[in-house]
Amino acid sequence: MTSSNSSNQVKKRAVVICPGRGTYNKEELGYLQRLHSDKPELVEVIDNYRNQQGQVTISELDKMGQYNMRLHTAGENASALIYGCAMGDYQAIDKDEYDIVAVTGNSMGWYIALAVAGALPPEAAIELINTMGSMMTDGVIGGQMIYPITDENWCIDTQVVANIEQWLLEANSQAGCEVHISINLGGYIVFGGNKAGLKALEALLPMVQDRYPMNLFNHAAFHTPLLNDTSIKAKSLLATGLFNQPKIPLIDGLGQIWQPHSTDIQGLYDYTLGTQVVAPYNFTKAIEVAVKEYAPDKLIILGPGATLGGAVAQSLISQHWLDMKSKGDFIAMQKNDPFILAMGLPEQRTLVV
Repeated sequence: MTSSNSSNQVKKRAVVICPGRGTYNKEELGYLQRLHSDKPELVEVIDNYRNQQGQVTISELDKMGQYNMRLHTAGENASALIYGCAMGDYQAIDKDEYDIVAVTGNSMGWYIALAVAGALPPEAAIELINTMGSMMTDGVIGGQMIYPITDENWCIDTQVVANIEQWLLEANSQAGCEVHISINLGGYIVFGGNKAGLKALEALLPMVQDRYPMNLFNHAAFHTPLLNDTSIKAKSLLATGLFNQPKIPLIDGLGQIWQPHSTDIQGLYDYTLGTQVVAPYNFTKAIEVAVKEYAPDKLIILGPGATLGGAVAQSLISQHWLDMKSKGDFIAMQKNDPFILAMGLPEQRTLVV
């Protein structure tokens, strides 16, 4: 009697990485329809919830003939849409080939990570993601701006990092200005602040690569103290009872691990609706913890989009992981035997599904 191939092969250990807000762009229009028309239950739960809220469904948003920047990037739409695409991708991973050993995410990707890890069941996941995504419907609080901190080899430029600390102090010393580090994103820092603070910092940051500092359209000052009222409101709208014990270890934006069976649910709730809303999200640290604690064979980045690949690679280079010390090392490795598999890239997707 011959056993099937899948039962006797050794599974590859994989850490799954969930994308943040800026990942459903013009190129991703139709992603849900193209890749996940075979998952009606997933989309139905999300669409039903949004129908009840009087919001346009993710099916409709995804099927639109043209990408509408204002509509598709609005928090209340982007968050649910990205969640649907990412969760569909997670369900599409070949679990006979990959053993998912941990889950993490960037910024809004933390909420998706909670759903992927089973800490939020489907109905609770869309309730939390949609509620948090809809917080800025009445007007976006502050904004976000992104700036690179690496040289052309993707190595951290310590002088730039030191300068940024100084420039932040200078910007915040000006009347009416408030600006903070919002996300540590591999080779980038995302700043969050009020309009005056971002403007003051922008004037101090030297222009690089002809496009940075870059203001992020329709993004609020998440992961900064400016969102304190949003955190309080979220806790009044969302109950602790939405959360479960995770089934897969979760790595958060402080690099903490929330383990199955031993997670303090109240602590997870407080972190999700408190700490990470108002304090910096250290995605770089999350990736460091993921590789050092779980020694995965692959890092799988869920779609839509593939913009996180660079930030993940830069995080690995800063650790000299797998002897990678530069962008060239990373590119050579990806060509030969890719360590990072981004499901938003068709050629890498085929290695995962």
